[in-house]
Amino acid sequence: MPTSPSRRHTVSVLVFDGMAPFELGTVVEVFGLARPEVDVPWYDLRVCSLERGPMRAVGGFTMTAEHGLDAFASAQTVLVVAVPDVRRDPAPEVVAALREAHARGARVVSICSGAFALAAAGLLDGRAATTHWRYADLLRRRYPKVRVTPDVLYVDGDDVLTGAGSAAGLDMCLHLVRKDHGARIANAVARRLVVPPHREGGQAQFVAAPVTPPGEDDPVARAMTWALAHLAEPITVEWMSREACLAPRTFIRHFSRQTGTSPLRWVIGQRVLASLPLLEEGTAPIERIGAAVGFESPVTFRHHFTRAMKTSPSAYRRTFR
Repeated sequence: MPTSPSRRHTVSVLVFDGMAPFELGTVVEVFGLARPEVDVPWYDLRVCSLERGPMRAVGGFTMTAEHGLDAFASAQTVLVVAVPDVRRDPAPEVVAALREAHARGARVVSICSGAFALAAAGLLDGRAATTHWRYADLLRRRYPKVRVTPDVLYVDGDDVLTGAGSAAGLDMCLHLVRKDHGARIANAVARRLVVPPHREGGQAQFVAAPVTPPGEDDPVARAMTWALAHLAEPITVEWMSREACLAPRTFIRHFSRQTGTSPLRWVIGQRVLASLPLLEEGTAPIERIGAAVGFESPVTFRHHFTRAMKTSPSAYRRTFR
């Protein structure tokens, strides 16, 4: 759904009395701030609510939304970042607005417990979906038609997307920017946010050791740095473990604990990511781009690219050139 160069893509987000501000903040940060560093029209963000007047937020402050549910339902991308109570149904007006937006062709997105609102509207029936890991079992029990996938950062169903909670909201928002504007623009936004430009949606939510203690010589980070410098070459677990000075089984265990994925799956994701700017801005044939980022054959490149990006390299190039 690329943004038209002559029109700003409208994004709406729903707020309510008593909500925590973190996930809302990620949406405002990505879609609500001016972006003079990018050369495309930015989004038109509308903060909407069912309630009128000041609403309390966790942390001891109040907020007032400028728009109501009509503006919420009429946006091109509709976001629900939380619900007031995961054990109760959302307001019928909110359910109706979500159904109206989806029926009109809007892209409907949830972050964290917002998945409960999409499920209540029937938009997740028969679909794979995710939410914050602490709510996954409850979402499965309350809405058995939803195929809950609890251990991923986000699930892209094209017209309906669901994301995990807290900082995964940034991953979801950057993923939407990447879908609309391509990797170069998403990377520029990530750079301003001082966050990694891309985490694959299938990456695990819960990582046992996500942060390396300051000053520690981290063998996994050393192997990752080496791999990124040699993406165009064959990379094996044995070679990465050698850079980490660990036995292969020990290296795999440490890598999975720190990143939530396997070494080879991580390498494949980095190769796909490295191919994006080449597809967007270069003229080299698809086969040459796949080889340049380390895929051993065009078939392998297309397979992994399509699996990660939900489109083919050729279609991606046509969209973002």
